[in-house]
Amino acid sequence: MQPQTTVILDNGASSIKAGLVRGTEGDDDYQPKGDSRLVPNAIIRSKGDKATYFGHQLERCRDYSALHYRLPFEKGYLVDWDAQKAVWDGVFSSEVLNVDTAESSLLITEPYFNLPNIQDVYDQFVFEEYEFHSYHRCTPAATIPFGQLFQAGGPSPPECLVVIDSGFSFSHVVPIINNQIQWYAVKRLDVGGKLLTNQLKELVSYRQWNMMDETYIMNHAKETCCYVSTRFFEDLETCRSNPKKNSIVREYVLPNFSINRHGRVKLPNEELLATDQVLHMENERFTIPELLFRPDDIGLEQSGLAATVAASISLLPDDLRGMFWANIGLIGGNTKFPGFYERLSSELLSLAPVEYELQIYRSEDAITEVYRSAVAFANDPAFSTHVVTRDEYLEVGSNASRRKFPGWQSSSTPGDAEISKITQESTMEDRSQPSRKPSRQRMRTTTAPGRRR
Repeated sequence: MQPQTTVILDNGASSIKAGLVRGTEGDDDYQPKGDSRLVPNAIIRSKGDKATYFGHQLERCRDYSALHYRLPFEKGYLVDWDAQKAVWDGVFSSEVLNVDTAESSLLITEPYFNLPNIQDVYDQFVFEEYEFHSYHRCTPAATIPFGQLFQAGGPSPPECLVVIDSGFSFSHVVPIINNQIQWYAVKRLDVGGKLLTNQLKELVSYRQWNMMDETYIMNHAKETCCYVSTRFFEDLETCRSNPKKNSIVREYVLPNFSINRHGRVKLPNEELLATDQVLHMENERFTIPELLFRPDDIGLEQSGLAATVAASISLLPDDLRGMFWANIGLIGGNTKFPGFYERLSSELLSLAPVEYELQIYRSEDAITEVYRSAVAFANDPAFSTHVVTRDEYLEVGSNASRRKFPGWQSSSTPGDAEISKITQESTMEDRSQPSRKPSRQRMRTTTAPGRRR
């Protein structure tokens, strides 16, 4: 019998998005959506407070200067299980979710191309350490078809779609056909939020204040000041012609934790105190996010994000490529940069074949989109058929998970029969339902003018 409570854990390298789905439809305690909690996925030591905080406890910190982070994830993979257990203990405790793991099911996300031995440790922790009744493990993009990211394109999710997941460690381009990730076409760009923050720390430390130990402060400065430029060289020339006074410069007032005041961007007519310390954010505002589109600026021998998307779609079946170009979704914290959508649209438009429509879907909150999609998946009546139970694990070990959760190791390029089946199903559905292709009116608001159709 399936438990009444399902724990949702979008286990990101930077933060955990956690929540509960309680009851079943018709029950008094039924909670179909489940409120999420954002928990830092780290053990943090504060030099100012002389205290150590585990995940959710960071909100108690009063001095965020010179924080030292111990991260469970390293280069995109979960390697420090002691640190991860300490964070998970807090998430499952009465201070956050207040859940009885033995009477609950778990839906947890894992990294793309996760290693088999790491997946085995996931199984051990879930069933032996926390004794969950059952659980499902999948990548973040695998939950997106169940959510509402592509809802604007039609009442049901498209059969073929591309998810761009730009997170803390990496940026991935993930094609999906009929809810199945096409691993042979998944591409990874080694640029994520962590690299951008570290690059900003180095630039600011070289040009102004020494901020190499101020990860928390510089990450906040990145999120509040940076943007993706749609006219990079013009903005660069603007900053070069008048470095201190131009339309791009912003003054970021550093926090003063002695009076419990956090960092902020200076308002146009705001009077600063004599004790205020200010960072002048000039071309750093747009040269840092530019690495997502030009990683070779720092010596990474990789294509930018738009070229990576085009390379991924080029590996997919010819008959289906038009559907992929028309269904591109954005998730992950880096996609929230102002100008990201416009820049990506402009570059993809120049790379997409003329005969295909281009449509990019954005989320209201790209950080929690995976969590909301996971909640929808947990509410799906078929969810119970996708989980591994503790009894199955005790019987055959991690082999139960390998059979139930097909990963990238067992994937292969689809054959002609599979492609034909997908194309035939798509054609039959198109005859019985209105077309899901983007309308010309919507495309005009998405694509750049002046291109011949």
